[in-house]
Amino acid sequence: MTTPDALPPTDTDTTPTPAPPGSTTPDPHRTPRRRRTRRTAFLVAAGLGAAGLTACSAAAADGEGSAVRTDSVWDESVVHDVDVEADEDDLTAAVTTYVETGEKEWITADVTIDGTLVEDVGLKLKGNSSLRGVSADDDPVSLPWIIRTDKFVDDQDYLGETEIVVRSNSSQTSLNEAVALDLLGQTGLATEEASASRFSVNGSDETLRLLVQNPSDTWDAEQFDSSGMLYKAESGGDYSYRGDDPSAYEDVFDQEAGEDDLEPLMDFLEFVDTADDETFSAELEDHLDVEAFATYLAFQDLVANDDDIDGRGNNSYLRYDEETGLMTVVNWDLNLAFGASPAAQGGEAGTTPDGVRPGGQAGGPAQGAPPADAGAGAPQGGPGAGGLGAGTDAGTTGEGTGAEGTGDGAMGAGAMGAGAMGGSNVLTERFLADDEFAALYEAAQDELDETLVDSGAGLETLDSWTTVLEEQADDLVDVDTIEQESDAVAEYLS
Repeated sequence: MTTPDALPPTDTDTTPTPAPPGSTTPDPHRTPRRRRTRRTAFLVAAGLGAAGLTACSAAAADGEGSAVRTDSVWDESVVHDVDVEADEDDLTAAVTTYVETGEKEWITADVTIDGTLVEDVGLKLKGNSSLRGVSADDDPVSLPWIIRTDKFVDDQDYLGETEIVVRSNSSQTSLNEAVALDLLGQTGLATEEASASRFSVNGSDETLRLLVQNPSDTWDAEQFDSSGMLYKAESGGDYSYRGDDPSAYEDVFDQEAGEDDLEPLMDFLEFVDTADDETFSAELEDHLDVEAFATYLAFQDLVANDDDIDGRGNNSYLRYDEETGLMTVVNWDLNLAFGASPAAQGGEAGTTPDGVRPGGQAGGPAQGAPPADAGAGAPQGGPGAGGLGAGTDAGTTGEGTGAEGTGDGAMGAGAMGAGAMGGSNVLTERFLADDEFAALYEAAQDELDETLVDSGAGLETLDSWTTVLEEQADDLVDVDTIEQESDAVAEYLS
């Protein structure tokens, strides 16, 4: 095996000054989750994503390598270079298979990251709602992908990383997800690393994409001090208990890390779904890290992300700690953070529609006040426009939680609907229905307001990411757009 050239360390310690608040200062408080309405559109440009890797078996690229030299693909101080080379027929077949069957197949590719070649990596489409409407005619450089360095070559990695996701986004900069992931880490909860990149496929024009770390065994070891199991919630499932037969959970949860064992997952779901209210209140702390979950819920509200544990995509992981016996809910997918819309609707890129405050509908309700019509959908032109129609989501019924959705308004294979992010989750509902647990959630809201908003930490983080893009990616996205999308995020953090 050959090894990449030695990479000099890069100083990533910057001390940015807080970005000034926008001319309009919104209510800094979020609508409480129990009363919150669907977020409105704020970013509406083309998708984003990116990829990063180098490997223990990677060979240094010759000649025209990138000038970027860094000791981590997650170095936020630089915009990384990522070029994918794959057989055009394989790329077309991968997309066609997904469109026709909903299956995502691995293909072989070579990836050059910051001048280092990683050969024979695995490349696969990544996402659910982000692949809505995809067709075989789409340019591969615009699609969301996951790059896995050890899929076809055992133990191959890039600077210790084996799985990197090239994310999609409805904005041109992905600042909303980048900043949200950074702030999530500042809460003390497990997060995914991220960095910006110049992404190209088969020599195409470069496009600005966000690279995000994919939760795996490597990620699990980095984020947690003790061993455990990591279970990914699938978009078509829910948190309902389906009995003690592991096969019943095949399309509901996918184990991503730890020793193969669904017993902890099934035991947890059984308690959450079947315990009576008194038992749930008295014993939940024996099954779940309740303080971490309260912080998780409060954070999702702070960044106005409706596509979370109880959103349409069921975006979450459950992580079982073998030492404590407790589950922790782990975040995944923040590309709709800060009110971003899943579709290019509802105002210019990087803005909220006129009369709409961040975190609410037009003239959004004050904190603690119920919306004028709790059953109303999203504003016209917002995330609900052009959605699934009369059907219900997989994992919900018209009256509660269930295994399957209705057929009315359903989309075909490979085209998951992206209407309002409405959904439900039995854990969230029961947690917030309990006065003591709801008090933990409200206390977490106050703490995050103080540590991330009032302290200026949120604006400092945003300013740091914005500066990198303005200085290193202004040839990919014009500075006016970068500033406009940065200002839209700043409204939530001012």
